[in-house]
Amino acid sequence: MNNQIIEKIKQAGVVGAGGAGLPTHVKAAATVETVLVNGASCEPLLMSDPYLMEAEIDIVILGLHTLMECTGAKKGIICLKGKHHKALASVQKAVAHDTTGRLDVFVLEDFYPAGDEQVLVYEVLGKIVPERGIPLQVGVVVSNVESLFNITNAMQGKPLTHRYLTVSGDIKNPMVIKVPVGMEVSEVLEYAGGPTLSDYRVVDGGPMMGRVLQDIHQPITKTTSGLLVLPPDHTVVAGKVKDPDKIRRITNTVCCQCTRCTDLCPRNLLGHSLHPHKLMRVMQSQELDTEIAKEALLCSECGICEKFACPMMISPREINAQIKKVLMAAGVTWQAGDNPPKINNFRKNRAVPTSRLIQRLNLGKYEAHAEYGGEATSSKVTIPLSQHIGTPAICIVKAGDKVTLGDLIGEIKEGAMGARIHASITGVVESITDGKVTIRA
Repeated sequence: MNNQIIEKIKQAGVVGAGGAGLPTHVKAAATVETVLVNGASCEPLLMSDPYLMEAEIDIVILGLHTLMECTGAKKGIICLKGKHHKALASVQKAVAHDTTGRLDVFVLEDFYPAGDEQVLVYEVLGKIVPERGIPLQVGVVVSNVESLFNITNAMQGKPLTHRYLTVSGDIKNPMVIKVPVGMEVSEVLEYAGGPTLSDYRVVDGGPMMGRVLQDIHQPITKTTSGLLVLPPDHTVVAGKVKDPDKIRRITNTVCCQCTRCTDLCPRNLLGHSLHPHKLMRVMQSQELDTEIAKEALLCSECGICEKFACPMMISPREINAQIKKVLMAAGVTWQAGDNPPKINNFRKNRAVPTSRLIQRLNLGKYEAHAEYGGEATSSKVTIPLSQHIGTPAICIVKAGDKVTLGDLIGEIKEGAMGARIHASITGVVESITDGKVTIRA
């Protein structure tokens, strides 16, 4: 039965909806004690997970039971913040009516990054994931809310063709919206009433870890969690478009070694050997063959050091990322010490409240709850064959082919880790260029 579940998830092309897009069938093949449902809605302003827990909790719970059956987990815990009152009420009611007795609810405090899977595991279970490790090592699988929603669909033979996401910021009608994968960002913005600014930038994802799009004629993918419309000089945008070389030069001049980046680092507070202030010194000395330099491999790039901690307004996150990129390209790996991580005694006191983070990011005027705006449609989609961790899918259609919603257009290479890709609208394949399949209705 487990193999049948894994195969159906694989056939449907389900990937992790809350992060980099790990193919979900890989997670489903694990054997664990507990499944944690990550409904933290970690990034400020993103609301699709609370919406799904509020409106589609029965489908989410079916997916949870399926993943528990597949992994052998005896316990499933739905984790969400208490501030999402409607979602919490919906989840608590559904769990109370669940007859298996294997489900529970965990109410998270409102801090960032509560949805980081290593932070989540400790908050809920008191277990510390090893340095450079994954929750599987402590008997846990963490799954995003929408991933479980998609698992239920997969069991019914429905492939992943659509994505729930939040449209927020300087937009006429902020909303949670369901869109076909491959729909152009510009179309999604127009569906939400259009930007209220003549000059603006769009952040793909959340304000902390999202990226500024070069243009708005890019497609929505399976991992697009939100679109934030902001002024070009906004705090969030400015921090994301700084020239990396300029950041290095400023770091060499300005960093005062105050240690605030380390004091507030979520991974350091879990006891991991990550000291961003020391990595700033590494960048100054350019000594990348040291043990301290290897600490960059432990960074999750959550952005607390950059967006909240640093009084000099520089970016330890970017420095860590640059060092990590060099080390990974050289094949350098992290070797954990003999002593297990030990929780910092000040961890609770140093947690960053989301409300303070929103103030620091100058996002307060966008906090209004984004209501569900329905399902958008498009007459044309451009679907990337790579929307996930691993090998891109192999295109199995050609220009001129007729396809129906849900038809397979990208297959997994034999023996490779990847995810299948399906048509998100019914139409004709117009072109296949640069690893993208364009379909016109």
